[in-house]
Amino acid sequence: MTAEVFTPNTVNVTMTPTAVKHVRKQLDKKPEAKGIRLAIKKSGCSGFKYETQWVETPESDDRIFTIDGVDVYVKQEHLPLVNGIEIDFVTEGVNSLFRFRNPNATAECGCGESFTVA
Repeated sequence: MTAEVFTPNTVNVTMTPTAVKHVRKQLDKKPEAKGIRLAIKKSGCSGFKYETQWVETPESDDRIFTIDGVDVYVKQEHLPLVNGIEIDFVTEGVNSLFRFRNPNATAECGCGESFTVA
């Protein structure tokens, strides 16, 4: 099974240089991984949450955004929820994590785990 390469006309996904650097470093440690998946799950008090997963085998409904040599996989059904998103990787105190800046999010829960899209 192969994934279709998606050239976004109306959907855009971006990553900061820090996020690209982090993902490349992790991919170097995982030669079986082809890229990273940005997934959306129903969860939390606001409705949805982000999940990232390493992609070893693309799925037929994946769309691929190649950002500075890093492939970001997003399922077709999630595209409207992530349009315009910027993926960052930040360090806060002793914790490092992905931070998602989604212009479509109309609300977030207090802990920051879940979000709503109108």
